[in-house]
Amino acid sequence: MIDLRFSEGELERRREHIQTFVREQVAAARADGAVLGLSGGIDSTTVANLAVEALGSENVHGLVLPARVSSDENMSDAERVAVDLEITYDVIEVEPIIDALLSAYPEAKGDHVAVGNARARVRSILNYLVANHEDRLVLGTGNRSEAAVGYFTKYGDGAVDCHPIGNLYKQQVRQVASSLGVPEDLVEKTPTAELWEDQTDESEMGFGYDTLDSILATHIDGPLSATATSRLLSVEEETIEEVRGMYEASEHKRNAPPAPEPLE
Repeated sequence: MIDLRFSEGELERRREHIQTFVREQVAAARADGAVLGLSGGIDSTTVANLAVEALGSENVHGLVLPARVSSDENMSDAERVAVDLEITYDVIEVEPIIDALLSAYPEAKGDHVAVGNARARVRSILNYLVANHEDRLVLGTGNRSEAAVGYFTKYGDGAVDCHPIGNLYKQQVRQVASSLGVPEDLVEKTPTAELWEDQTDESEMGFGYDTLDSILATHIDGPLSATATSRLLSVEEETIEEVRGMYEASEHKRNAPPAPEPLE
């Protein structure tokens, strides 16, 4: 696989660049700080650490939003991040809201994808409820790898005011996290969106993040053909075509909703 980690000098510049970005976004909106969801995973933990460095712990508010499918370990890790960073945080249960939705539309019961995406959208609503009440911005926790293949819920975890780590591949997120002093057990933790039981990111995608990062960097974002990428990475060409298909099929998630062109 391709090593996409930064040099020490570049790593420091990237961190400073992201922190400046967060400060500028908050200042431009004349907001009083930032809100973000804390999942106990590496992405939200990294964004929380960067936000505290950029804004100060007193200006960052975390939300721990457990659902029926959330593991105790992840929710405990989410609270540990908030405590370690000394930020205010609230724990709000998502499942009663999901139960109300399914009571209104029981036909969706048993559809784990539809219900899982509803959980992500409920979390977004709660993020904005708190952010609007406190006059803060909602910080996204999505990375470049997931955005490229549409591995996020439209109007769910994709519904945010800005994406501080949106230009970092997953490998780079881990590197930035380590440089921020994030505990190793969180850096190496198995990624999961926890939208339904026993779900993990890599099992759902069918390949690991290091493979995905390498294909994105060389073929989707880079100049190599699928065949050349296959030879370079020693990855089946079908896997590369699968990533290409995911990238093309998820384009609508990365763009604003379309409207017809104006008539002449």
